[in-house]
Amino acid sequence: MQNNNTTKWVYLLVLSLIWGTSFILIKKALLGLNAYQLGALRTLITGLFLFIAGYKKISLIKKTDWKWIAISGFLGSFIPAFFFAIAETQIDSAVVSVLNSLVPLNTVLIGAAVFKIASTTKQVIGVVIGFIGTSILMLEGADLNPNQNYWYAGFVIASTVMYAINVNIIKRYLQDVKPLAIAVGNYVVIFIPALIVLVFAGFFNPENFSNPDFNNAIGYVVILSFFGTALAKVLFNTLVQMSTPVFASSVTYIMPIVALIWGLLDGESFSITQIIGTLIILIGVYLANRKTKKIRNI
Repeated sequence: MQNNNTTKWVYLLVLSLIWGTSFILIKKALLGLNAYQLGALRTLITGLFLFIAGYKKISLIKKTDWKWIAISGFLGSFIPAFFFAIAETQIDSAVVSVLNSLVPLNTVLIGAAVFKIASTTKQVIGVVIGFIGTSILMLEGADLNPNQNYWYAGFVIASTVMYAINVNIIKRYLQDVKPLAIAVGNYVVIFIPALIVLVFAGFFNPENFSNPDFNNAIGYVVILSFFGTALAKVLFNTLVQMSTPVFASSVTYIMPIVALIWGLLDGESFSITQIIGTLIILIGVYLANRKTKKIRNI
């Protein structure tokens, strides 16, 4: 039991470092690619990595599991890959990473509303506090960066809802499927749709390949795809199965710290008020992860 407890914390820290770095990689890749090219290319390269590593695992997936594998693929990988890229065309990477901290809160909400999982009083309070912090972060960000369109934060918030649904699906319906099999199955489903998007997004225009920014962006996407998506997805699925959905989604505790450091090093501005908003969000996430004996339904 002790070894399992230590292992899940190691997974959590490694995932935090990997995903915390993903936001700056997306920002750099957007210097040479548009959001649709980035999302599609990220999906395709990740799929190739996963197929090489685990194509034999596809046969282990039962026919009855493919429905949930497909839903998991679109909600946990395909759509967010585009939404995060779209959001970062208008909002700083550090702010996007903080908004991503809403995943554990939405995991609680979705677990209660959709999967009928009871929530504690502290979890309900945590959800409220988390959204207060989000509001502060967004309003201050809009004042601090009037040239940025903070309505694009909606893409991040929508992605956190999809991540929350996905993590509950994995825990409830795919608990007995190997983590690598889930990841490979996800990309079997979303590979062709991503290829179609890449073609229509103008990626294969000949003039692109003579553009240094374009070629550099592809390098960033390769790094992002291997570490931030392929490797991280397998690690995350493993973490969900060895712990709980809420614990696994609390990877977003540490991610903003890593992303903030990268953002500040890259010249992004972040005010004291935004730091306060971030802390309020993390307090809400902390409360949402607390366990108490008193249970209520929301």
